[in-house]
Amino acid sequence: MDNFTLINGVVIPAVGFGTYLTSERDDGTVAAALEAGYRHFDTASFYGTEQALGDALQSSHVPRSELFLTSKLWKTEMGYDGALAAFERSLQKLHTDYLDLYLIHWPRTDDLSAEWRQLDHDTWRALEDLYRAGRVRAIGVSNFLPHHLRNLMESADIMPMVNQIEFHPGYPQTYTVEFCRKNNILPEAWSPLGRQRVLQDARLAEIAANYHKSVAQLCVRFALQCGVLPLPKSSSPERMAANLDVFDFCISDEDMDRILTLPQFGWSGLHPDYPKADS
Repeated sequence: MDNFTLINGVVIPAVGFGTYLTSERDDGTVAAALEAGYRHFDTASFYGTEQALGDALQSSHVPRSELFLTSKLWKTEMGYDGALAAFERSLQKLHTDYLDLYLIHWPRTDDLSAEWRQLDHDTWRALEDLYRAGRVRAIGVSNFLPHHLRNLMESADIMPMVNQIEFHPGYPQTYTVEFCRKNNILPEAWSPLGRQRVLQDARLAEIAANYHKSVAQLCVRFALQCGVLPLPKSSSPERMAANLDVFDFCISDEDMDRILTLPQFGWSGLHPDYPKADS
């Protein structure tokens, strides 16, 4: 499976390239990712990488029609007018007149005591208007849990098409993934490789060895087999290529069971409803 197809028929390359914590200036990372075969790039206003990504893609001369670009509006950009303004800023930095996917980055602001339900409704209404106007091919959310999604869906005319969440062995968020699947929402995985604790885990290394693959490749394949679109990031051309080399093997049911029932570990500590926890 080289692609996922959204409920509205939009096709997305099955593995994307995450740009969080990459350089705010074009340092060759995007060019290397393009050379490795990536055409799906994920960014956000909060990442500070939109300009560098846009510059690099413009310099590459890869046709815009061959690219799939995602960005997200930040907590401070929510609300109807804020979302529309944030969208225009993202387009300008990315040197494009449309996005393939636009997301609400978090369901709540940093003030967790503030009312969030109406704010999400107002923000989503702006994304719906952008979608109707043909400015974006698909719209969705990020870090929304089922109760956040239910709230949004109460007033939505257009249902969210994507939900980007933290997902990796040790933190597969199975309830949220299943909720998304039942509601025709494609789950995407930020941090699909977890952290060093995940990549150095002896249990995962043992399973990966069964397929003559690295733990990182196992993590990417695990996401795909869970119906989740992974967005790995790397600054190494070799690892970039390796993270795409995951379509020549299939994790067995037994090994999937083992991975899905690992105790929780490698979590970022980020939760939309609570302050950051120790991971």
